[in-house]
Amino acid sequence: MVRRRLAGMAWAAAFAAAALGTAGCSNGETPSEAASRAASAVRSAGAEVSAAATHAADAAASAAAEARKKLDGVKGGVDAKDAVTLGKPSTAGDGRTEVPVTVENTDGAAKSFAVQVDFKDGDGNTVDTVVVTVDAVAANGRKEATARSTHELSGSVTAQTATALRY
Repeated sequence: MVRRRLAGMAWAAAFAAAALGTAGCSNGETPSEAASRAASAVRSAGAEVSAAATHAADAAASAAAEARKKLDGVKGGVDAKDAVTLGKPSTAGDGRTEVPVTVENTDGAAKSFAVQVDFKDGDGNTVDTVVVTVDAVAANGRKEATARSTHELSGSVTAQTATALRY
């Protein structure tokens, strides 16, 4: 969604610049005045694009900080990244990205899992991070859960297990 909004703003800025450049001379402006006005419109649109990109980066950083906080609260956890399998991400009806999470408990007692899932865009940049808790997985058993992005993600999105703790 953010990427579509950024692209839309960039096209709007280019259109405005072209319109101002061709129409600018009809009201008595010199070509350099029209060009200056067009450049100003492009700078203004560029500032909006930059602000949207900053907002997206801030959202991802905030989600990562929240995930770290949740994982730091797990006491006595052991690395269980190899016990986690992620399915294929899909878009839910509300626009959020979902991915199935399956955990396998190889311990002889029931255990819980905290799984950090990173959602990545087509360039490999982390665009969202969530932690899914899978409680009371039976001894030598498997259990499924769903990781949901905190906001709408656009374009090609993949999911990756960043951290998994069994406790």
